[in-house]
Amino acid sequence: MMSQERVQRNKAVFFIYSILDENGTILEQSDLPIGYVHGADSGILDKLEQGMEGRVVGDNVSVALTPEEGFGEPDPNLMYTDDIDNVPPQFHFVGAEVQMENDQGEVKNFVVSKIEDGKLTVDGNHPLAGKNIVFKVTVTEIRDATPEEIRDGRPGNQPLMH
Repeated sequence: MMSQERVQRNKAVFFIYSILDENGTILEQSDLPIGYVHGADSGILDKLEQGMEGRVVGDNVSVALTPEEGFGEPDPNLMYTDDIDNVPPQFHFVGAEVQMENDQGEVKNFVVSKIEDGKLTVDGNHPLAGKNIVFKVTVTEIRDATPEEIRDGRPGNQPLMH
């Protein structure tokens, strides 16, 4: 009988996931497997990677993350409030996405986070910043990573989790 591949250093690992808040509400999920190279500089959250160690295909992994372990605390410098009259009408709803360019010409996505008293606030923080979250992951595939994949930290042509 073949021994099952386990998640370990320099394995390409694929998984589907959902992210839940403290109340169990799903905030984000992906049914399309995303991949990373275990133990390489993949950009995956450290605690999530630790939770994957030694797992096999089909395993369900649940990892709770504080803001420090997850997406950080919100940065007040990424929140801007302005008179609603200065903002084009198509952005006059909470959840509207606005692209803003800074003085260096870098474009960043902001989301309208609140509208009250004739003021509109946009927020450029990660939507999960400041939240305690639970990552629920199901391992879908494990294989040896190629040297290129180990160097890049992720399987060929894989989008990186943001």
